[in-house]
Amino acid sequence: QVQLVESGGGLVQAGGSLRLSCAASGSILSINVMGWYRQAPGKQREWVATVTKGGSTNYLDSVKGRFTISRDNAKNTAYLQMNSLRPEDTAVYYCNAKIWMALAGKWDDYWGQGTQVTVSS
Repeated sequence: QVQLVESGGGLVQAGGSLRLSCAASGSILSINVMGWYRQAPGKQREWVATVTKGGSTNYLDSVKGRFTISRDNAKNTAYLQMNSLRPEDTAVYYCNAKIWMALAGKWDDYWGQGTQVTVSS
């Protein structure tokens, strides 16, 4: 019922920038938290950044000062501006949306299909 679609990945040189977008669609009216995760080959998926509906943000230490997460609540869209990219940032980046289902009294989580980010050295 709810779908997340990422875009904006690609191949960049070390030190370059990319801007990822995540558009949510479906019958939802509000997403409490949106975030970005990434998974490199042979490694577990790791959390990168989150932003609440009110705009509060948190970041993985290694991306602080380089990445900026933001959201457009009216469009249910999240963004990840990535600057000063490093080869170790290479991964598939996944969008996540967390929705509080008040009637059911539980959280629902949704995931995008992922977008590849490759940073060459």
